[in-house]
Amino acid sequence: MSAEALIEEHGPSRELRDQARGLRDAAVTLRRSLHEHPEVGNDLPVTREQVLQALDGLPLDITLHKTTSGIAALLTGDKPGPTVLLRGDMDALPMPEDTGLEFASKNANVMHACGHDTHTSMLVQTAHLLSDRRGEIPGRVLFMFQPGEEGFHGAQYMLEEGLVDLPPHRDGSESPITGAFALHISTALPVGMVGIKGGPIMASSDRMTITVTGAGGHASEPHRTGDPVPVACEIVQALQTMVTRRIDAFDPAIVTVTKINAGTAYNVIPETAVLEGTIRAVSARTRSKVHEMIAQVASGIAAAHGMSAEVDIPLGYPVTVNDPGFAGFSSGVATSILGDRKVVQLSHPVMGAEDFSYVLERLPGAMMFLGGTPADKNPATAAPNHSNRVMFDEDAMEIGVSLYAAMALRHLGVRLS
Repeated sequence: MSAEALIEEHGPSRELRDQARGLRDAAVTLRRSLHEHPEVGNDLPVTREQVLQALDGLPLDITLHKTTSGIAALLTGDKPGPTVLLRGDMDALPMPEDTGLEFASKNANVMHACGHDTHTSMLVQTAHLLSDRRGEIPGRVLFMFQPGEEGFHGAQYMLEEGLVDLPPHRDGSESPITGAFALHISTALPVGMVGIKGGPIMASSDRMTITVTGAGGHASEPHRTGDPVPVACEIVQALQTMVTRRIDAFDPAIVTVTKINAGTAYNVIPETAVLEGTIRAVSARTRSKVHEMIAQVASGIAAAHGMSAEVDIPLGYPVTVNDPGFAGFSSGVATSILGDRKVVQLSHPVMGAEDFSYVLERLPGAMMFLGGTPADKNPATAAPNHSNRVMFDEDAMEIGVSLYAAMALRHLGVRLS
């Protein structure tokens, strides 16, 4: 259904916004507690316990995942129907916090710098809101509390453990998952606005390591060695030319060398030089092509100098692709909540990566960016996600709760009011 049709049919969803507003204080309290006690990776025992306590007493069938600290909480409506999945990630980043907030991280060199504390808190409060409306829900809502988004493949582990392999509805009827939705807070948008697009919305991300091997020796006799350092530098330059001359500008890729490691002493030519970096693309075709070309470029340049280059590219997250139809539906629901001037159709993907991509490979769905810039900051200059100084406006959370809830209700055919 188009945004215009949703507005015409339902008007602005004031009651749902009011319900979400009533949960704001609880959302803030949980978010601040999570922010003070951040954890990294797939093993998040403190975070998991806080989420379970916050869900206690709700009519949820809870599954605790074994390979990670993931939590799958299933709300079954009183009427039969399909299932919709809502995702909130829970993990933090291994980095210091320098925000000066009174609830800043108490764990050294660990910080919720990507807003996952807000995602988790919003999803918990959405579970409360929808539990109160269980009687009108024709189907089910699966709340996916996911660890390990920051490079640890948490969503993939949850899927492999059977996240989406659900039993029938309580009355025995089939209740397949027919849609999946996630929010990601961002300081690139002001509070009250959201951004979305159909198709690729976030890039793939793969780690790259290139080891150039030559022959070490004394710095005064380079002719008796095979110096890998200038060869490594030549490879760095050639990779940039490769991207600009061999990759379609309308199906782009980014190859970034972020680390060069070589040598042990100022007067010794080392045997090896190691390059590390990332590869990002917005299509599977370009992703695969870039992998092949990096190996070709590195080995070719090394061979030209009588050396060898070993390229290692372990696969990271795939491209996050919003189903076009579901993205349009999500845009319409957001418009019914916020108004048409608050929903931004993004012109291009974000080149960061997300492991909600694994979910969207299995299910039709969409991810939407939620504006979270503090009121006194400009989105153009505010500290971005992953900054040691990033801060999010907590008013964004009541909007997030209403969006999560509205997406679930509308997908299951419930009229908003």
